[in-house]
Amino acid sequence: MSTRIRRTRADTASHHRSPRTRAFIFVGLFVGASVGVAPAGGSIVEAEPVTNSVLEWNAIAGDAALVCLAPTNDPLHESRMYAMMHAAVHDAVNAIDRRSQPYAFDGAAPAGASVDAAVAAAAHDVLVPTLLAIPAPFPPECGQAAAAMVEAEYTAAVAAMPGGAATTAGLTVGRNSAAAILALRENDGSDTPLIVADMPQGTEPGEYRFTPGTPFQFAPGWADVTPFVLRSSTQFRPSKPYKLTSKKYAEDYNEVKSLGGDGITTPSARTSEETQIALFWVESSPLQWNHIARTVAASVGLDTWESARLFGLLNLAMADGYISSFETKNHYNFWRPVTAIHEGDGDGNQSTTGDATWTPLVGTPPVSDHSSAHAVEGAAAAGVMQRFFGTDTIAFETCSLTLTAAEACDGSSQVVRSYGSFSQAAAENGESRVLVGFHFRNAVNKGLKHGRKIANLTYSQFLRPLP
Repeated sequence: MSTRIRRTRADTASHHRSPRTRAFIFVGLFVGASVGVAPAGGSIVEAEPVTNSVLEWNAIAGDAALVCLAPTNDPLHESRMYAMMHAAVHDAVNAIDRRSQPYAFDGAAPAGASVDAAVAAAAHDVLVPTLLAIPAPFPPECGQAAAAMVEAEYTAAVAAMPGGAATTAGLTVGRNSAAAILALRENDGSDTPLIVADMPQGTEPGEYRFTPGTPFQFAPGWADVTPFVLRSSTQFRPSKPYKLTSKKYAEDYNEVKSLGGDGITTPSARTSEETQIALFWVESSPLQWNHIARTVAASVGLDTWESARLFGLLNLAMADGYISSFETKNHYNFWRPVTAIHEGDGDGNQSTTGDATWTPLVGTPPVSDHSSAHAVEGAAAAGVMQRFFGTDTIAFETCSLTLTAAEACDGSSQVVRSYGSFSQAAAENGESRVLVGFHFRNAVNKGLKHGRKIANLTYSQFLRPLP
């Protein structure tokens, strides 16, 4: 199967909203439409997109994230929110017609219960309390505005449903499913501080220091959040970074030094397309990969049950991608390229030359280098979709919210990038972290392998279809 999808952020599931409109603009902490199906041997044929309530609520969750968390502010709580919501949605749909193993809620709904009502209630009842609990430094008004958006969507959705026992039963099973996942995750450690200014910094070559402009470390305690699918956050920990005195380290050092500069203070050998790639993938991984999954799911006409399982698997894997990646980062505490290049004359490697003024294309996120969480996320998402669809070669096009205003989704000169497979997109996503000056190549490669392992475990052991 080869499906070609062109989308904007105002896509098939949320065409009535403007997802780039936010109630609050917050300084980045961490830093649809037509569908064509190509028959074998034929040309692209335009087709109307197919959607369902799972895709609609996924889009609503993305819009709510854009009020505070996305597209760059806090992908950690964003990923947790999606995972919890889609676990509840999956279990609610499954309670009406059991097709796969449940995650947290193992219940049964009365015959004839409304699936759409169950999805709406499950999504709403997870999203609202989770958004209201968004931690400092986000102001309370931020989460309140996001929750109000969800409330409005839910009120409208329920008002459009027919009255009667079917709707009531659906709403009840959705609420019960949401209550189960909320109880399961109540003390999962996600209330860890996002900004830790008194985190001890390294002093020796190779040890992490605060990155320029961010005199704090971002959410080091996320490593201790309870995983969704992994036995432990250490389960797939990648091997250590290269030794500073090694040839491989020097190669990685000189590559990111050459490519990752801002082109103003620091010259860069990037091409114009490579600069576009670097900025394109700065966007939150959970936001971008959920949009990709939503448009693919709509194009191939997944039904509600299939969609519930896909998005459950996708978001469980991505949530654990961040948890386990932060554990790896804390374990190795390896310096970022910006620090390494500033300190390059003292790293003991004769093949590296320091530059105290080197500036990356985008300010480096305040977490350590090894390994790349972005690469983990992309590989985890791509791996889940490869397994779910039974093929890697589903082609799609997508836009980004972290390009210039004109080039971003729905902009006057919107940029759309095309991919022939999930793995191609994941590879480019990883490559972008070298091009933007955030990571060494080794951190990206190890992250890709890490993410694939999480995807395979998630798909093989969770939400498995029943015989």
